[in-house]
Amino acid sequence: MIKQLRIKDYILIDELTANFHEGLNVITGETGSGKSILINAIDLAFAPRVSKEVIKTGKDKAVIELVIENRRHNVEKLFAENGVDYYGTEIVLSKEITNSAVRTRVNGTLVNQDFVKHLKNYFLDIHSQHQTYSFMQPKSHIVLLDNYAKDCYGEKLNKYRETYKEYQNLKSQLEALKNAANTTEAQLEFLKFQINEIESAEIQSETEDEDLKAELEVLENAEKLKELTGTSYWAINGDDGSIMEALGKIKQNVSKAASYDEKLVPIEQCLIDAMENLREVGGDLRDYSQKLDNDTERLNNIQERLYILDKLKRKYGGTLQSVLETFDNLSKELSAIEFSTQNIDELEEKIVHTEKQLIEMAKEISENRNNYAKVLSSLVQDKLEKLELPKARFEIAVRPKELSPDGADDVEFMISTNVSEDLKPLAKVASGGEISRVMLAIKSIFAQSDDINTVIFDEIDTGISGKASQSVADEIVELSKYHQIILITHQAIIASKADKHFYVRKSQNDETQVEVYVLTGENRVKALAELAGGEINEQSIEFAKSLIHYPV
Repeated sequence: MIKQLRIKDYILIDELTANFHEGLNVITGETGSGKSILINAIDLAFAPRVSKEVIKTGKDKAVIELVIENRRHNVEKLFAENGVDYYGTEIVLSKEITNSAVRTRVNGTLVNQDFVKHLKNYFLDIHSQHQTYSFMQPKSHIVLLDNYAKDCYGEKLNKYRETYKEYQNLKSQLEALKNAANTTEAQLEFLKFQINEIESAEIQSETEDEDLKAELEVLENAEKLKELTGTSYWAINGDDGSIMEALGKIKQNVSKAASYDEKLVPIEQCLIDAMENLREVGGDLRDYSQKLDNDTERLNNIQERLYILDKLKRKYGGTLQSVLETFDNLSKELSAIEFSTQNIDELEEKIVHTEKQLIEMAKEISENRNNYAKVLSSLVQDKLEKLELPKARFEIAVRPKELSPDGADDVEFMISTNVSEDLKPLAKVASGGEISRVMLAIKSIFAQSDDINTVIFDEIDTGISGKASQSVADEIVELSKYHQIILITHQAIIASKADKHFYVRKSQNDETQVEVYVLTGENRVKALAELAGGEINEQSIEFAKSLIHYPV
């Protein structure tokens, strides 16, 4: 639900904070006072395009911020996919409008309009004489019907969707197999040649070429390495003037000195360790030098092997890893071709069998949809009569179509508001004054299965009075048990049902300003009295008190 609306420098409003109730929020005020500004601001927070004209005259930017409390929807994945932090139940949506740009942020992160559109689908539905949202869209009608009847055929529909997904996968496989089967003999022979060329090379690893290059470097420099390591060995362990001979003399002197002063014992030990390490180094150098050999045959073999590997790398990707990956892909392609020629018939039979299953499942779902459509049509019809649309006819049309992810039905809400007119699609028929009541009737029926958090009605009372006003009020109260409702009304009977009552007033001194107040106690009674009688007098005051059972 919308927990809070904050506005700054927007149209005629300097700064405003409105905290909404989770139930029924009513907005009243004189004609032209600016009541729709609040509704428009909420709508604008989600809008893809915003005119800079909404910036208050003389200001650089306008800011609209909504604090949304989420209790129903699992949106963590959506937030994660868009790089937006999710802090639990509270979501902050803000829109900054300047002369050069419009920026939308969610929880402080800049977001694109697709993300905001997803949020709106979760949290907001607006109905006014100029705008209609989710319930007006034919694509939502099948969803509404299925959600309402989910306890009846929800599991069947889920099973159908799983089977349909399998059916689509089978068709994709068949198409791939047929494409593979159309491979020409020349293409097939070339594919086999490529596979054989890589396979016959018997590549040992992804790094075989690098390992061989390192070995080649040693073989090509064997004489130089033998000379360097041999000379180093004799420098360490030679007969005359070697390092070991010099260290031996030093060690004798230090050992003798240590016999006079124990502080030199650690130094003596260091010399002993150094001589031992150097002796090991000398042995390693001697062994390395002796093992080196001018293996001309091995050198030639490596050069030939590297030539083969380089040729493969040039043809198949630049690295041995790419060559091996290409081999895997070519092998899979060949297997698919060989498999396709044997299994197309088998796959086609499976598709035919699955399609028959889908047709049977879709037929059963269609029967359930038609049954529920009749029941719901009757319920909506009754609601319309109560809302002073006695001549209106409503029908949920379920028409057959090709198999689709949701079955084999098109579902559309149809209505006629005049006796002389045939039923037509809801989005094309109802007039501005009727739309809100039609939406209220539909929402009253679908309330428990509809997951939208906040529903806004702009002047839902247009063209009604008396008994119809009471019926509309009762329906709104019932609807507010399942949704947060925000509505603008001119009817005292409807306004009296509010859990929170906002009053909008326009003042014109040096400049025009719109101010919003929360009404309680006597102030609320006076506002209801003015709505009921057009003026505040003893009679209208008494009537207002009776509406809200105000204590005398």
